[in-house]
Amino acid sequence: MARLSRKALALGAVGAALAALLALGWVARGRFQPIEAGSPAPDFGATDLGGRPVRLAELRGQVVLLNLWATWCPPCRDEMPSLQRLHQRYADRGLRVVAVSVDAEPGRRDASGNPGGDVAGFVREYGLTFDVWRDPSGRVQQLYRTIGLPETFVIGRDGRVVTRVLGAAEWDRGAHAELIRQLLGG
Repeated sequence: MARLSRKALALGAVGAALAALLALGWVARGRFQPIEAGSPAPDFGATDLGGRPVRLAELRGQVVLLNLWATWCPPCRDEMPSLQRLHQRYADRGLRVVAVSVDAEPGRRDASGNPGGDVAGFVREYGLTFDVWRDPSGRVQQLYRTIGLPETFVIGRDGRVVTRVLGAAEWDRGAHAELIRQLLGG
């Protein structure tokens, strides 16, 4: 009889622990769900290439294409020319292209072991004229719950995510360019 009581007590304790873990997961679920269309775009801080602090919140009221990338990422390199062409086409109509590099400092490695990169050299090499920010801590990836690079978020004037695009894209043509044109007012 005592043996049965100990088993029941042990099973009860295991059941209570599982219930507590499920409850904790339910309460914290918002921290793990992806940022999707309609979600408020999380504010974050970074630095521009001159080392000055910048914040996404400073761009509220503008249409923002927020691109997360790194110099070591081949698909990121592939899509940069189309981001530049999109910027050239729509910057005077109010589009802000902001590419946030998550590269570690040159000579260092990030938490995943990827090498640091010369972001300023990359910008010169590709002739980029849109905003390029740096976040070597990778905090922006945590806030936006990214699953890879590149990952891009189009943010409307109201500060809400309009769409999220995983992987490289041709931003200056097709449905992506049409979406930007519509958000800018036609």
